[in-house]
Amino acid sequence: MRPRFQTLKCAPAVRTYSRPAGLLPYSARMQAWLDALLALLALPQYGLSTLFIAAFISATLLPIGSEPILFGLLHLNPEMFWTAIGVATAGNTLGGMLDWWMGYGAHQVVDKYHHSSHHTRVIAWLEKLGPKACLLSWLPLFGDPLCAVAGWLRLPFWPCAFYMLIGKFLRYVTMTTVLLYIWPV
Repeated sequence: MRPRFQTLKCAPAVRTYSRPAGLLPYSARMQAWLDALLALLALPQYGLSTLFIAAFISATLLPIGSEPILFGLLHLNPEMFWTAIGVATAGNTLGGMLDWWMGYGAHQVVDKYHHSSHHTRVIAWLEKLGPKACLLSWLPLFGDPLCAVAGWLRLPFWPCAFYMLIGKFLRYVTMTTVLLYIWPV
């Protein structure tokens, strides 16, 4: 028969902590939850939803990439080429649109830094290009903040979203074609 409570020593012979038997510490529960979530998302029927989420998150200012997921999915299912490209493009474009809205909302906060010469040159360049600057949203490290700056400048939302869509679509088609057909692993 198991004891009802386990006793854990937290410091050498100073203090003890009791918890019900079978109850995992928070870090173990979190790890178990993450393992279960990742196992669920790795199932083939969830491949496109995982790709969408990764593409969405990678378009925000978080430093992750959706290309390895897209490449892996297409390596296992080459017949899903255009579907996967479409899902990745949609997720990445929606993430870029979220960046635009974050930039739009941050306009008041950042406005106090408008006196630097570099800032003035970049703003003049972006205002000159207008929404077409969002074609560059596919660039690593530069593209996602560019979407936020477009929102901060209050460039028109729908034209910006359209140019983001074009840029991100071309990026996914080019990178996937190169990785799968020109430079296969």
